[in-house]
Amino acid sequence: MNDDTRRAPRRQVAEQVPVTDTMAEAVIGRLGNVSETGMLMICSVPLTPDANYQFRFAIQGPSGQPVQVDVGAHLLWIEQSNAPGQSWAGFRFLTLSREHRDQLRAWIAEESSAV
Repeated sequence: MNDDTRRAPRRQVAEQVPVTDTMAEAVIGRLGNVSETGMLMICSVPLTPDANYQFRFAIQGPSGQPVQVDVGAHLLWIEQSNAPGQSWAGFRFLTLSREHRDQLRAWIAEESSAV
């Protein structure tokens, strides 16, 4: 079982889940892990420290269909990764609808129950 829950359980995301900056309408990275309060992203574009962003990413819904999740997020930290042109970034969610929070919570719980 994953003991690294911090304040909220998080799901390690092994599959490729692209994250789109909805203001720029461009994919800027992919999920590394996610909780209902924030996420770690592997970024492929430069980001502005301490800035707020609007993101969209898809998770698997209860019937296996993709569910689009929209979040407002604050960039808490960023650091270069070992891969050229990529960085790790930690975000705290500022806005997340109740519906998307519930879907995200269920998706995270799926991983916990599968272990």
